[in-house]
Amino acid sequence: MSVLVVGISHNSAPVSLLERVALDDDGVQKLMADAAACEHVTEATVISTCNRVEIYTEVERFHGSVESLSKLLVERAGETTEAMLPHLYVHYDDGAISHLFQVAAGLDSMAVGEGQILGQTREALRRGQELGTVGPALNTLFQQALRVGKRTRAETAIDQVAPTLVTAAIDQIDGSDDAVRGKDVVVLGAGAMAGLATATVARMGARRVAVVNRSMERAKRLAALYDAHPVPISQLAAELTGADVLITCTGSAATLVGRDVLAAARADVADRPLAIIDLALPHDVDPAAAELPGVTLIGLAQLAEALHDGTSSVEVLEVRRILGEEVTAFLAARRQASVTPTVVALRSMATSVVDAEMTRLESRLPDLDDHVRDEIRHAVRRVADKLLHEPTVRVKELANEDGAVSYAAALAELFALDPEAVDAVTRPMGVPEEGAP
Repeated sequence: MSVLVVGISHNSAPVSLLERVALDDDGVQKLMADAAACEHVTEATVISTCNRVEIYTEVERFHGSVESLSKLLVERAGETTEAMLPHLYVHYDDGAISHLFQVAAGLDSMAVGEGQILGQTREALRRGQELGTVGPALNTLFQQALRVGKRTRAETAIDQVAPTLVTAAIDQIDGSDDAVRGKDVVVLGAGAMAGLATATVARMGARRVAVVNRSMERAKRLAALYDAHPVPISQLAAELTGADVLITCTGSAATLVGRDVLAAARADVADRPLAIIDLALPHDVDPAAAELPGVTLIGLAQLAEALHDGTSSVEVLEVRRILGEEVTAFLAARRQASVTPTVVALRSMATSVVDAEMTRLESRLPDLDDHVRDEIRHAVRRVADKLLHEPTVRVKELANEDGAVSYAAALAELFALDPEAVDAVTRPMGVPEEGAP
């Protein structure tokens, strides 16, 4: 079994294509289920953010799995395979593990070092567990990735290397830290990104913050945290009349702020500057809104350019060192774990041999004293244990070394271990053997 990642992100595709692959909550769950249903895939989950969709799987075969998983993303985008494939990337086994660790650490984010990706990684694990598509392999991998992500932030200042998407976007308004100070700000949405946006503009000194959402309950809950004003989406146009900044970050599949709607809302204040930050994927705001007088539209494509060069700081280099250390340790532990079933099967075989020999001895010497029989049994077992001790210790040590040699396979071959006996050690209780009724 090996880990396989097939994905698309801001690093591989333009925002216009990412928009077509973007997923709402139901879409994430469907993609996860579809991936898990693919032939040769035993476990699956999906990391979905405003700038990436990645399918993480545990697979039995590489080529067939890559083709099946790529097809899912191609179908989601509604593109031809030829047009889509150049924008997809594949990471396999060691490379897949390294990639996930980089993602969790924020090194692969549009805003290098941002912390929101850690929560999104945790959410991918949670969804997979709830849906039943995540098993032991991905659970272990994602738990480790979350631990590594926390470690990089605890031991370095990586989260201070670059701004969050929200602060980076605000910087694009006028290049100063006072872009929202004393201004009226409207936040459209009430999810995690909207919460970050509301917290950020409140901290930066916005005069008034309105949280607009379809669900007033969610709007009220978010607004209460930052002394903001909850507003139903039916009053969005009225809020836009007096707004200086609009930040949108919903999960809607449809455009929520059309050009004509915005023009009508600003009919009496057409000369008043309005900065719109659209962090949604697909976009919440009609791109044509940028044509209106006084309107500045900042989207993910513009942010991608502004944040492109954020990978050369000392903190980033330190995070890369930590990731290298963690990947090496994880792979060594995984190799050692792969040997364990073989070692267990070997010791089980030795126990069976000892028991068989004792049974034969007892049948030949039925009058053997109980005490003597027990001493013989213990002596034979000690001999077996001592003979196996050095080979099993060495095979675990050798498994820690990076290399293509399968010491577990060599051990199984040398001692003629039954493959089914080895498989039985790793098969969860209650799961039948392959081909069993």
